[in-house]
Amino acid sequence: MTKIAIVGLGYVGLPLSLQFARSGVSVIGLDIDPAKVDAIAAGRSYIKHIEGSAIAELVKSGSFTASTDFSRVRDVEAIIICVPTPLNKNREPDISYIIETGRAIAPYLGRDKSEIGNAVATSPLRLDRGEGQGEVSADSSLNSQPKLVVLESTTYPGTTDEDLLKILEAGSGLKAGKDFHLAFSPEREDPGNPQSVVATIPKVIGGYTPACLERAKALYGKAIKTLIPVSSCRAAEATKILENTFRSVNIALVNELKQVYSAMGIDIWEVIAAAKTKPFGFMPFYPGPGLGGHCIPIDPFYLTWKAREYGQNTRFIELAGEINTAMPQYVVDRVAEALNAQRKPINGSKILILGLAYKANVDDDRESPSYHLLELLKHRGAEMAYYDPYVPVIRPTREHPQWAGLKSIPWDAKTIAGFDIVVIATKHDNVNYQELADWASSIVDTRNAMSGIAAKVGQIWKA
Repeated sequence: MTKIAIVGLGYVGLPLSLQFARSGVSVIGLDIDPAKVDAIAAGRSYIKHIEGSAIAELVKSGSFTASTDFSRVRDVEAIIICVPTPLNKNREPDISYIIETGRAIAPYLGRDKSEIGNAVATSPLRLDRGEGQGEVSADSSLNSQPKLVVLESTTYPGTTDEDLLKILEAGSGLKAGKDFHLAFSPEREDPGNPQSVVATIPKVIGGYTPACLERAKALYGKAIKTLIPVSSCRAAEATKILENTFRSVNIALVNELKQVYSAMGIDIWEVIAAAKTKPFGFMPFYPGPGLGGHCIPIDPFYLTWKAREYGQNTRFIELAGEINTAMPQYVVDRVAEALNAQRKPINGSKILILGLAYKANVDDDRESPSYHLLELLKHRGAEMAYYDPYVPVIRPTREHPQWAGLKSIPWDAKTIAGFDIVVIATKHDNVNYQELADWASSIVDTRNAMSGIAAKVGQIWKA
């Protein structure tokens, strides 16, 4: 039986692990978070759209296990890396999770015990950005075939065959393409979309060498129905950046048109609904309070940063980024208008953000524009709260530590009526918007959630 390790058990790594395990592959899931490892061992899911029973069944069968011990990669044929690639405080790429993972796995890419011992002495492994160090065991078993390392984390072209390759070769004493295989295959997860099934989403794959590509195709072919090979790791990396930049630019277009059409007294949602009836040459995108999630707000900036290395300017992409990042302020301005109509200022008003997750029907709050709304309005003196049935309490994050521990308010008439205004930032399907209209004094709707809802005159403000 093929045995692989998947590093990073989040929104990408966990569903990928389950799909490989269902396909007859033995999977070791590795993560620096012991809480995730414990949850998997107990057959519990920590991601809303993944059933705990699916995990429990595969754990019970022995095809899926989880661990914080990175030395276990010595016993596998392939390692797939699915770790975060955020932006730092200066909006520059942060690939430290990739680099530290590379350091953690490099000593186990296929050497004898004495070489492993030398690697321990010369290259300590930092698995969590300096807050702890992993230990390398000198007990090693060699694999008869070169191991395969695949990066799935979204990043700029050149990360795999420059940055990761350098770390793997330095930490192992081996040569990529000869002693171990190297490839890039971008993730294409769409959390909360029931049509998004790992097995049926076409998989783009680029190898460092033709042999690396063939090895990667052989691996993914065990679990994924359609493979899309490309000429190189860089082409695969660029493919993912294009996909998300395409969305970012088009969302920026409708966000800008929303403001223009609003000034003209035209409803952008009505316009989009009419335009999408065209059976060719048009694809609908929808406006919102800003961009959220792990991809679209981040990935285009990876490309703009890398492009500067080649003396290239990405003005179109950067303009789209400026428009999208300015949307929370536009919403705040609309909130001010709605409160002014009640002869109230933002300062001292009680404001509720409805929806903390970055998209509908998920519990994923990464890069959510709701955080920016909370902070902008609080900065102007508002008393802030939120409601989200999928996020009962705000978890600690690096970007917004001040909100950690804040709990979602109860959903009842008395509580909702106690707010001066409600801002709909996420349109969850399980929220009763007619109740909201019945209870709230004023609503700013950024998601067209109140369309078709009976409401009082002047109660709903579109933003």
